[in-house]
This record gives sequence, structure tokens and C-alpha cells, in this order.
Amino acid sequence: MSWPLARWWLRGSTVLASGLGLQAVLAGSASAQALNAGSIETFSSTEMIGFSLVIGAISATLLSTLWLVRQRNGIEAESREIRSALSDANQRISRYQALIADKNRRIVIWDGGETKPEQLGQLPVETGAPQTEADFLAFGRWMKPGSAAELDNAIEKLRFNAQSFDLIVETYRDEVLEVQGRVSGGRAFARFVALNNLRAELAELKIEKTRLTTAIETFESLLESVEQPVWQRDSEGRLVWVNQAYSDAVEALTPDQAVQENREILNTITREKIRATLTPISPFHDTVSTVVHGNRTFFSVVDTKTPKGSCGMAIDVSREEALREELSRTLKSHAETLDHLATPVAIFDGERRLQFYNQAFQQLWDLDLAFLESRPDHAELLDRLRSAGKLPEQLSWKAWKENTLSVYRSIDTQTVLWHLPNGQTLRVIASAHPQGGATWVFENLTEQVDLETRYNTLVRVQGETIDHLSEGVAVFGPDGRIRLSNPAFRALWGITEAQAAPGTHIRAIEEACAPSYEKPDGWRAFGKMITSFEDERPSSQGTIELMSGLVLDYAVIPLPNAQTMLTFVNITDSVRAERALLEKNEALRKADELKNDFVQHISYELRSPLTNIIGFTDLLKSTAIGPLNPKQSEYVDHISTSSAVLLTIVNDILDLATVDAGIMRLTYSDIDLTDLLDDVSMQMTDRLQEGGVTLEILAAPHLGDIVADQQRLKQILIKIITNAVNFSPEGAKVVLKCWREEADFVFSVSDTGCGIPEDMLPSVFKRFSSNAKGGKRTGAGLGLSIVESFVHLHSGTVSINSVPDQGTTVLCRIPSGVLVHSVAAE
Repeated sequence: MSWPLARWWLRGSTVLASGLGLQAVLAGSASAQALNAGSIETFSSTEMIGFSLVIGAISATLLSTLWLVRQRNGIEAESREIRSALSDANQRISRYQALIADKNRRIVIWDGGETKPEQLGQLPVETGAPQTEADFLAFGRWMKPGSAAELDNAIEKLRFNAQSFDLIVETYRDEVLEVQGRVSGGRAFARFVALNNLRAELAELKIEKTRLTTAIETFESLLESVEQPVWQRDSEGRLVWVNQAYSDAVEALTPDQAVQENREILNTITREKIRATLTPISPFHDTVSTVVHGNRTFFSVVDTKTPKGSCGMAIDVSREEALREELSRTLKSHAETLDHLATPVAIFDGERRLQFYNQAFQQLWDLDLAFLESRPDHAELLDRLRSAGKLPEQLSWKAWKENTLSVYRSIDTQTVLWHLPNGQTLRVIASAHPQGGATWVFENLTEQVDLETRYNTLVRVQGETIDHLSEGVAVFGPDGRIRLSNPAFRALWGITEAQAAPGTHIRAIEEACAPSYEKPDGWRAFGKMITSFEDERPSSQGTIELMSGLVLDYAVIPLPNAQTMLTFVNITDSVRAERALLEKNEALRKADELKNDFVQHISYELRSPLTNIIGFTDLLKSTAIGPLNPKQSEYVDHISTSSAVLLTIVNDILDLATVDAGIMRLTYSDIDLTDLLDDVSMQMTDRLQEGGVTLEILAAPHLGDIVADQQRLKQILIKIITNAVNFSPEGAKVVLKCWREEADFVFSVSDTGCGIPEDMLPSVFKRFSSNAKGGKRTGAGLGLSIVESFVHLHSGTVSINSVPDQGTTVLCRIPSGVLVHSVAAE
């Protein structure tokens, strides 16, 4: 609530309160009069209160109206006073703006925050300052970069840190402006003033002074940072200023100490020499020697005359002096080295006179030492050699000599061949010196030319040889480009001579050979091996088949100088023959598998009927179904014997089929060899009686035990003895010898039969191979084959030795196996 309204409210409240009090007084007075006078009509209290309120409200309204009229008059008076003051303020602002809006100044006012600044006044157009407000504040567009950057920094500090400033800035039109920054009443002001001639000149002098001061400080900072001693002297020759390098050289703590104590880096003689020879036109420049930190040091001293004295600099050239001495020693050593070279060398100076020659040069041309020591001219030397008949004959001697001596005017090294009359070939290398003169080197190529001739002859012979080879040959360089190829190579791959021309890249060869080979990866592999950067390049061989049906045997052979040779041999005929043999062998293998499958199947099919026949035969022999007459008994015996033989053959075939299938497993157990031999002799009793042969067993009383498959070992013994009985005459004796060799069981079976011919010995262990000649019985020829299979299953060996008409001996060795014991869990 404003102050006039509050004041009006207080006055109204007072008037209202006065009205209410007056009503109360009037009401009391009326009541008293009514009581005292005993009026005729009586008023109720409610009516009296309402009447009092109406009278009070009317009174308050009248009083408020009077107050409002009075207040309105006061407000109008105040308003007239304010309008008068506002008019006076506007007149003063107009006068101030007219005063500020001068063409020689401009004021920029910032009211804080990010509000747009207010700009008053203008600067002259010739200063280069923009007239628009937006362009004026872009100081970098119309002020020089240094002035614009300095002004932007000062204004930022003025606005945010209330830091005042006074600057002199330059525009791109080389006009000078004075800028003042101040803070007043929470606002920041920047006043730009275009200076008049005198003030502008003063400002320019200030700027120039600042520039010169900065340049001097920069120059002194630069001199302070250099490693060369620098000094300045007055007209009396006393030190005025030195840099840090000077104070370090004279072992002073600071440059000021070196100046105060007048510590000199140069000795007295050198300083006197400088003072005597120094002039404003010609400065002193010489190399002097002095001592720095206890070491002899060489300085290149430059001293210059100044209006108020002199200044100088000393550059350490100790390393250059050492290098100069080292160069001198190197040149001397170089000359001694050249003198011991076998290659003739001659050096001529800028005047084309002989400056140096080695012994090889003197021996090559056989020149007089006195003539060489006289330092002859090069043209004179050539004339001397020509007169002696040591130079090649020329059609135009003058032109040839001028061309030879043109190297002194050339910037490139010249290399020519001289074919001397004595048969020597020289390569002459002439190299001009940048400072004048030339070096001539005479390289004897006589042996090299001879070797090159022989090499070229060898290459041609080699090329002719390769061209007439039936093998395809191609040689590639390390860059993958072909060097040579023979006609056989091009014929095998069906490419032309142009497609395989020397220099053709292997990628192009690959594209040319692509129609002949359905696998382009092969040639890509060749290219990888040929262009490989490996230190060790292994050779590679293989076989590829072309789409034309040709089969090539290739070889990748690394050669010296990172070259690679590809060779291709046509092996189509041998491969076809090999494939035919492989196909025939595969057919035979399949036929053998079919035979084995057939035999195994038939064997299983025959075993059941044979078992029935044997069972019924045994039943007929028994008396359970009645007696048989002698003829019937004889026929039943024949049936029983034939059935037993056939069953033996079937069992043998099944055993061989099981061995071939790889499913036969031996059942190892501890076997008492004595019991085994007794069992075998008992089973062979009938067969021995039938053949009229006696079996003699020669064995030690205690052969011991062996770990083997008892059933298979018994089959081995029975089949070998049966085979011996079959080929032994009646009344003969078959001998079974048994003994132990360490853990092995060794036995032999010998007979005195007809023996086996030598040409049949290799096939006695083959299946279905039997020698019926001289035998009492003919069999399927499986006995010895089964023996060999069972012996090999025991990891043993079997061999046979026979002499025709004297007998046969079969020797077997059965090693003891390992019995696997199962351990029950405790």
C-alpha cells in the first residue's frame, strides 16, 4: 500500500470512529429526554441502534468526501511539480547529449549482464571507425590486431572486475585514438576520443616508445638466451653490459658482477688490436684464442663501432678448428690411401694442373716422375700420352681432346671407355669439383670385359640348351617379371611368345594361362612364392592337371639374386598308367572283399546243415534206432568222416574271416605246456593210426607255464602235426620238439615226407594253396594260413624249411603274453 493511500485510510478511520461516538452520544441524549419528558411514544433499542448507525454512516460519508476533495487538490499540486521537474530533466539531458554527441568522441555504456550496450556520439570517418553500432564493437575489423586484442582484454576487466584503463590504439588507417575506461553508478563506460594533431603526435610518440622499448627488451632477451658471449663497451673501452653467456665464460655469478668487476674475456693484446683497427666502416673480425674454464678455446670475434662505444660477440669455433685440423689429417690420410690403391687416380686443380697422383697412375702411363712433379697442364699431359702412343687413335684429335677436357665445365660426372693400343680397356671416370678442378679415375676393365664376353657366350649356350629342353622352364625376377622362358613352357600352357615376353608380370602370365587351368589359385601361389620377401625361400613341388588333360609335375626352385625358376614336366602318360593300375587294384580289392564276404556267408550257411548231418550220423551209429548192417555202418562212417572234414574246413574259413575282419580276440590264460602236449597227442591218436605214422614228442620234463590262448595254441599244434602226418609215408615218424627260450615257447614239427619244392615255399602260407603231390589227403589249403594268422595274433613268428624228398620242418615261436587280473573293490 502506497503512502498517500495509507494516509487516506487512517483519516477515514478516524472520521468513522468520531461518527460512531457521536451516534452513541445522540442515542444516550434521546433516551434521557424520552425518560425525562415522558414522551408519548416509546422507541425500541433496536430502532435506536439502527438510527444511530445511519446517522454515523452519513456523517462518515460527508467527512470522507471532504477529505478526498482536499487530497485531490494536493495530488494535482504534486503532479504539476513533477511535470515541471521532468521537463527540466529532459532539457538537461538534451543539453548533455548535445555536449556528448561530438564528432570527435564516442561513448559506450554497459549496464551489466548481457544487455546490449548503449552508444553515444560518433568518431570521424577518416579514423576508420564504423558508424553503425553493431560494427563499432567488432574492434578486430577496424583496429590493428595488437590494439584490438589489448582493448578487448581491458574492456573485459572493466566490465567484470571494475578495473579502469587508459589506452592508445591504432586503426587500420594509421589513426590514433585515446580510449578511457571507467565505472560509475554500477555501469561501465568506455570513451573513444579522436586526438587532435598535437595530442595525436604525442600518442604516436608513446606508441613508438613502447614499440622501441619492447624491441630493445626482446633483443636483450634474445641476447641473454644465446650461448655466445655478447658485450657492450663505452667510449673508454669499459664494459657497460654483458649477457649471461659472457658472465658464465668469465666465471661471474651474474652479468652485473662481470660488468662491475670488469672481467674481460679477451686478453689485452686482442683488445688493443680491436681498438687500433676498429672503425665505423670496417668492423673487427678475426679468430682469437683465449682460456675459458681452464681450457684453450678459439673464438670468432666480431666487434662493431657504435656512436657511444662498441659492441661485440664471440662465437665459439673450437669445434670448427678441431674439424679443420681433423680435415687436414684426413686429407693427408686420404692421399696416403689413394697412393696405395691399385686403381690409378689423378687430381687436377682449378687451373687444370696436376695436383695429386698415386703410384698406380704413374705405373699405368709409365711417365717420368720429374714431369709429373712439375705439375703439368692436363692438355699437356694428354699430348705427352698421345706422342708416346698410349692413347686410343682418334679421327679428330683436337675435338676428342676438347670433349675430354669439357668435364671442367660440366656439373655431371663423365664416364667413357678407352680402348688402349696395348689391348687394355679402361673405364675413365671424370668428376668435377664444386670449387674447381676434377678427379680422374682409371679403372682397368680388361679382365672384366673378357669375363663379360665369356659370360655372354655362356648365356647364349644356356639359352640354346633351355630352348631345346622337353621340360617347360620359366625364370622370374624378384619383382615378379619373367626373365626367360623356353618353347616347351609356352607349348604346355598354350601361350604365345609375345605373351611370355621378358618383362611380363606374373599376373599377365596368370591371365594368359587361365583358360588352360581351372584353378587360378595355383598361379597365384606361384606368384606369392616368386615375390616373397622371406629370408629363406623354400622350394616347392607338386602336380597339377590342366583342362586339356595334361598332367604336369611342377617345381618351384629359388635361384641366386632372389630369382625363381618354374619347371613343368609332362607326366601325362605315367599318370594315366598309374591310374589304370590303381583302378585295376581297386577292382581286385573289391573282388577279394566279395570273395571273403561270399566265403564267410556260405560258411555260416553250411555250418547249420553240417551240424545236422553230423548229429543224425551219430544217431544212426547208436543202437537206439536199431542195428545197421555192415555196409550201412561203412557208409555211415564215410558220411561221419566227410562231415567232420567239411566242418573243419568251414570252421577254418570262419576263423580266417574273423581274423580278416579284425574282430578276433585272444583269451589269455595260464597254460601248463606239459598238459597241453598230452592233450594234443591224445587228439591226434586217431589221425596217426589212420596214417600209420608215429608221433615222437621231445620235450623237457618241466616246460612250465605260458600265458596264451589255449584253444588257438592247440589249433596251431594240431594243424602243423596234421600237415606233417598227411605228407609222411606209412611207418614214418613225426618229431615234435619243444623247449623254452627265456619266456618264449618254441617248438618244431619235422617229417620225412616228400618235402616242398623251393619255388612253392613262398606260397605255402597263402590261403587255398595246397600241394597235393605226395599227400594222403587233399584239403582246402587253409591249415598253414590259419597257423600263420594265429601265431601272428600271439605276436610270434613261424617259418618253414623243406628239402625235396627229405622232409619238412616247421618252426614256431610263441612269446608269453600278459594276463590281466581284475581287482575287486574293497
